[in-house]
Amino acid sequence: MGILEFSWVGSQATFVDTISIERIGHISLGRFGGNSSAGQYKNEDGCLIWTNETREWEFAVLLDAHKSAESAELVITQIVKNKTKIRDILSMPTKESFRALDQAIPQVFQEETFVADCQKVEGETACLIVVRKDKYVWWFSIGDCLSFLFHTDLAKLGQYQLNQRQFYEWVGRVNTFEQLVPCYSRGVRELRKGTNRILLTTDGLVECPKAPFLKPESIYTVMKNCPVQSGVMELLNTIQEHDVRDSTTIICWDAVVISDVARPSDEGN
Repeated sequence: MGILEFSWVGSQATFVDTISIERIGHISLGRFGGNSSAGQYKNEDGCLIWTNETREWEFAVLLDAHKSAESAELVITQIVKNKTKIRDILSMPTKESFRALDQAIPQVFQEETFVADCQKVEGETACLIVVRKDKYVWWFSIGDCLSFLFHTDLAKLGQYQLNQRQFYEWVGRVNTFEQLVPCYSRGVRELRKGTNRILLTTDGLVECPKAPFLKPESIYTVMKNCPVQSGVMELLNTIQEHDVRDSTTIICWDAVVISDVARPSDEGN
């Protein structure tokens, strides 16, 4: 069973004035570093993507740092350090896998050496981790990166977003895991039958001038009737045309569910 791996931080390649669309297996990664005409000159985003060739699961990490990309790089290094543990969890039966993620991921961020290393970096980062396995999606969020779940069943009810953005939460020099009680959010959701489109993005997409994608339904409108890569390209083209300064990184893929899912007991009555 082949494992596909990818990681990047904006200090390696900024993509200022440049849109990049790349595929890691069935996952699409879109990056735009912002417009130099708007004053942009660096990129402090980062990401890590793992998946297997049989599409049994996806593990995606999205980072949006400020002041420097050092904190994003440190988080990626820490997660890679725990790769064997995380991969073992992803290979467990579904029920045990999600239960173990709830315990293991916070522990990764609370390792003493990692907490100490956070004090040595310049700046801090938001961090969003999303895992899909079987017909479920799990997320762990520190800060203001966004994740969406697009499906017609949910869109009819006005539901698009997985996590809620939280401000004043970071990992790095200012570190939520040094508080008396660390602050983060996590959750798990059942996917819907059919094609589910999962999209993660840093906040450059929603904080673009003239706010073309401030509302989740505007992102859904772009993504709902086109291939993943085409939709990601349209999102990034639009914010480039709107002279966005902030960098934007998007991770997106489709998960198809063929088994039955929860429906209301009185449906059809």
